Amino acid sequence: MTKVLVATDKPFSPKAVEGIRKIVEAAGFELALLEKYTDVNDFYNAVKDVDALIVRSDKVTKEVIAHAEKLKIVVRAGAGFDNLDLAACSERGIVAMNTPGQNSNAVAELALGFMIYMARTCFTPATGSELIGKRLGIHAYGNVGRLVAQKAKAMGMEIMAFDPFVPAEAMAKEGVIVAKSVEDLYANSDYVSLHIPANNETKKSINYALLSKMPKGGCLVNTARKEVIDEEDMLKLLQDRADFKYITDIAADNNADLMAFAPRYFATPKKMGAQTSEANLNAGLAAANQIIDYIKNGITKFQVNK
Repeated sequence: MTKVLVATDKPFSPKAVEGIRKIVEAAGFELALLEKYTDVNDFYNAVKDVDALIVRSDKVTKEVIAHAEKLKIVVRAGAGFDNLDLAACSERGIVAMNTPGQNSNAVAELALGFMIYMARTCFTPATGSELIGKRLGIHAYGNVGRLVAQKAKAMGMEIMAFDPFVPAEAMAKEGVIVAKSVEDLYANSDYVSLHIPANNETKKSINYALLSKMPKGGCLVNTARKEVIDEEDMLKLLQDRADFKYITDIAADNNADLMAFAPRYFATPKKMGAQTSEANLNAGLAAANQIIDYIKNGITKFQVNK
């Protein structure tokens, strides 16, 4: 019998697990759970006899894959997939997938909440400002970026976007000002909401030269990945510009140094963009359905490796 393992250091909600179980068992497959594990050896042992694997932020390393002798597919329940060793998956002929769009609304709502938090002086009695009339730059106009733009427009913000992979006509049709370049975006946005993935081209690309172009009082909102930020440059910018603000749900490696600039710098203790019951459920069910579709029908729509 085909065996599907859900391995989650931070488990899905009981409702999501119940939904995953129904999907898996209705397909005639067996479901196994590994939750709240503290030893990677438990993960190694659990994957030995499974055909499919669902994870959240758990790292599917080369070592994990080496122990998974029967593994055919791994699905990361969420949009990001940098916790999957894609090269190791490809070498073994294992299909790796993500579940894009399932947590987009949760992340978009958090990004707007972050903007309000910074605009209203971190919810202190001090005089803050309003978002209406301010320009929001969307860096990467994908599922999340588009939702952030829609919600910000409803709050009276002007939207500008940069995404070389989205046709300019498509963005313009949605009432978005199309930035000529990434530098144009940052130079002309009061807030920038960051939604780029972490890869060889983007890591540390959000640097001093780019951020220093933002207008006075500029604020960067990062619900993407910490690796895209040049953290030393961010520290220097906060030192050099008493007006600049940075808020994120991914604490930097040099978080202790950056905390010296609170309240202009704020980071949540753990990544929380997708942490809603709705996103938790949606991503889990999508992962289960994608596994069934692949094993039974060979569908690879959301494959992220080659």
